[in-house]
Amino acid sequence: MPEVKLVPEKWVDRYSDYLFNFTISRVSDPIMAQDLVSETFLAGLKSAHRFKGNSTERTWLISILKRKIIDYYRKINSKKGQAEIKMSYLSGSQREGDWMEENAADLRNPNVEDEIEQRELGEALNECINALPERYAIIFVQKTIDNMDTETICKEHNITASNLWVIIHRARVQLMDCLKTKWYQEE
Repeated sequence: MPEVKLVPEKWVDRYSDYLFNFTISRVSDPIMAQDLVSETFLAGLKSAHRFKGNSTERTWLISILKRKIIDYYRKINSKKGQAEIKMSYLSGSQREGDWMEENAADLRNPNVEDEIEQRELGEALNECINALPERYAIIFVQKTIDNMDTETICKEHNITASNLWVIIHRARVQLMDCLKTKWYQEE
């Protein structure tokens, strides 16, 4: 993959609509969505020296935006600003193939144990993604976390849509095996 260079002066024209649409679907407040996108551009400018060119500008900006959205929810969900991300994985009695992003529990008042469990799951998931073969990890993150469209990913990696879905499937199988080992044990 050729090295990607940042072009901050074109970010607003190129990415503001996409980032806004991504954000509004998660925060449902147009003013806050605009603020988060602005904060993302500012954070991108401040951390541009750390950009390694291993992803597209848009993917890199989305990763910054996701952290901004998480910080926003942490702040509003906790008096101390210390709320953790709420992630849930279904027990073995549920259908195989149900994924966390589709079945996150709505924990309005989590207890300390729930928060610790969610943090541990997030850490285990990150560790498992990092353990994937590099190509699988990049493609899995781009498709399932960054919500990049199939065509863009296929062009970037010079693969067909069928290849993309095989890679996503294999990554999910490997993630499940890893999570069973690192985090999820049936009682």
